[in-house]
Amino acid sequence: MSSIIQLLPDHVANQIAAGEVVQRPASVVKELLENAIDAGASDIKLICKEAGKVLVQVIDNGKGMSVTDARLCFERHATSKIRQAEDLFDLHTKGFRGEALASIAAIAHVEMKTKQDQEELGTHIIIEGSKFVSQDVAVLPKGTSFLVKNLFFNIPARRNFLKSDIVELRHIIDEFQRVALAHHNIHFTFYHNGSELFNLPQSNARQRIVNIFSGKTNEKLVPIQETTDIVSIQGFIGKPEFAKKNKGEQFFFVNDRFIKSGYLHHAIMNAYEGLLRDGSQPSYFLYLNVPPHTIDINIHPTKTEIKFDDEQALYAILRSAAKHSLGQFNVAPVLDFERDFNLDTPYSYQNKEAETPTIQVDSNFNPFQEEKKQSNFSYKPKTENLPHWESLYVGLDTKSMDIGEMSFESETVTSSLFSDSEVEKAPTKTYQIHKKYIVNPIKSGMLIIDQQRAHQRILYEQFLTNITIHQANSQQLLFPITLYFSGNEIALIQVIQQSLESTGFVFEAINKDSIVISGLPVTVSESEASIVLEQLVSDLQDEVPDSSFSQMDSMAKSMARSLAVKTGTYLTEEAQVNLVNNLFACKEATVSPFNKTTFITLSVEDLDKKFSI
Repeated sequence: MSSIIQLLPDHVANQIAAGEVVQRPASVVKELLENAIDAGASDIKLICKEAGKVLVQVIDNGKGMSVTDARLCFERHATSKIRQAEDLFDLHTKGFRGEALASIAAIAHVEMKTKQDQEELGTHIIIEGSKFVSQDVAVLPKGTSFLVKNLFFNIPARRNFLKSDIVELRHIIDEFQRVALAHHNIHFTFYHNGSELFNLPQSNARQRIVNIFSGKTNEKLVPIQETTDIVSIQGFIGKPEFAKKNKGEQFFFVNDRFIKSGYLHHAIMNAYEGLLRDGSQPSYFLYLNVPPHTIDINIHPTKTEIKFDDEQALYAILRSAAKHSLGQFNVAPVLDFERDFNLDTPYSYQNKEAETPTIQVDSNFNPFQEEKKQSNFSYKPKTENLPHWESLYVGLDTKSMDIGEMSFESETVTSSLFSDSEVEKAPTKTYQIHKKYIVNPIKSGMLIIDQQRAHQRILYEQFLTNITIHQANSQQLLFPITLYFSGNEIALIQVIQQSLESTGFVFEAINKDSIVISGLPVTVSESEASIVLEQLVSDLQDEVPDSSFSQMDSMAKSMARSLAVKTGTYLTEEAQVNLVNNLFACKEATVSPFNKTTFITLSVEDLDKKFSI
C-alpha cells in the first residue's frame, strides 16, 4: 500500500505560507519597510504603481547584504534576527519569522539589488515564482533595493479577490503611516504612480504626526508621559472637542511596533468618560515601552497582536496617565482646592486689631410724630396745564375695560377651545409622539411613521437624483469655509469630487491638507458641512465600491444619514405634513435606504380588537 502523507514541494509550501504573510500589496509594503528599518537605514523610499498590484519597490541606505546572505534570505525560515528559541522573548527587531521574502518570491516577480559599504560591487538577483532566474555582480550604491512586480501572477484567484485601487492604496497608506509614526528618526518618502504622496524628514514624534496628518493636528494634541517599573508611556492624546466619528487616528506602539488592542483602547475610552459626544472617537498616538520578556509577539502572523504578562496593571496605568494628562492641561474639568489670593487681607490691615463698633441713638426721634405729618399731606393735581384732558378717553369702550377694577376683557372666551363649525372645517392633522413618530389619520385607520427613517428615504432619493442628473441647486457662501483633513482623506475627496459637486458642493480649492468650500447644497447648512463630509469620508473609507453607481449610492446613503432629522427632534405641524407628503412621493416609501421599515398601518379593525378584551 502506497504512502498517503507526503512532503510538500518547496514552492507549494511557500505559496501556503504566503497566504498567511501576504494578504494584499500592503502586506508586502509592511514586510519590506520593516526589513529596511532592521538594516539600520536612515533614508527609505517607497514606490508603488497601481496600488501595488503592478509594482512595490523599497529602497534603503542600510548596511546591505553579502553575496551569501543575498541568496540565503529567500530560503524558508532563514533570518538574521534570532538564533535560538529564547530569542523570541527578547526581540528588538521587526521581522523574525524568516518567511516574508520566501513567501513574496513565491507569488511575484522579485528583483533585489544589495551592496555592503565595505564591498566594491553588489549583488543583483532576479526570482520569479520561487525560481532563481539570474544572479549577477553589479555596481550599486550602499543599501538594498527590493522590487516586487506582478503580485499574485501565479495565483489568479487571490488576485481576483483584491479590491479596487482606491481601497488597496488606502491599506498601503495605513501601513506606511504606522511604520513612519513609530520611527520618526528616519526619512521616509512615498511615491504612487509617479506622484509624491508623503515626504517625511527626520523630526521629533510630534512633528512627524503633524507632517502625516495635517497642520491643524498640532493644536489638537495633548502630551502624555508616565514612567513606571511595568511600562513607560509617552505620546499624545487628542482634545475631546476634536473627536471624530471614525477611528482613523488611533495608534498604539509597543517597543516601536504597531499593535491593535481593544483592551488598551477601552482604557483610553474610560479616561474620556463624560467628555465625548455619543459615537465620537478620540485621537491618540501612544508609545509604550515594556521589557521584551514581558510580552509575546509571536501569536499572530501579522504580528499586530501582543500578549502582555500583566494586562490589568497596564490598563490601570494607561487610564490614569490619560486622565492625568487631560486634567493637567485643563482639558477635563477638575476640582481646585487652592485658595483665592484676592480674598487675602491687604498688607495695611494685617496687623491692625478690629475696632468695636459704636452705636448712636437719636433721643428726639418719634415715629408717630412723623406719621402724623404725612397724614396731613394731600395732593391736588393741577389741571390748568392740561386743557381738554377728557378728550384722551373719547372713543374707549367702557364695557371692554373697567379702569376702576383694572380688568381687561378684550377677548371673548368660550367654553370650548374650538367652535363646532371650526372643528367641522378643520383639515386632517398629524401628531408627533415622543418626538419620534408621526401619526397621520387615514380613512381606514392611521399611519405611524418613523420620522428619522422617513427623512432618510426622502433625502436619499433627492441626493441620488442630483448626483445622476447633475442638476443640484447650490447656495453660495458669503465667506468660504476651510476644512482640514489628513492626506488619505484628501485623496478620497478628490476621487469623489465630481459626485460631490453634483449634489451642490462647490470647491474653491483642494490643498494638500485642507479644502476650501464656497458653496453648499440647499439642504446642508454651514454648520453641518464639516459633519457631513467627515461622516462621508468615514463611510467611504470602510469600503469604497468599485463601480461608479455603487459609489454614488454610498454617498447618497451617507449624506442622508447625516442630514436626516434625528429622533428626539420636535417638528412643527407644517414640517410633519411636509414630511408625510414627501415620503409618499418617493419611489420606495416603505423602507429607508438601509432597508428599515419607515411606517406601519394600524386599521380601525385592529383598534377594535384591542378594545374587545
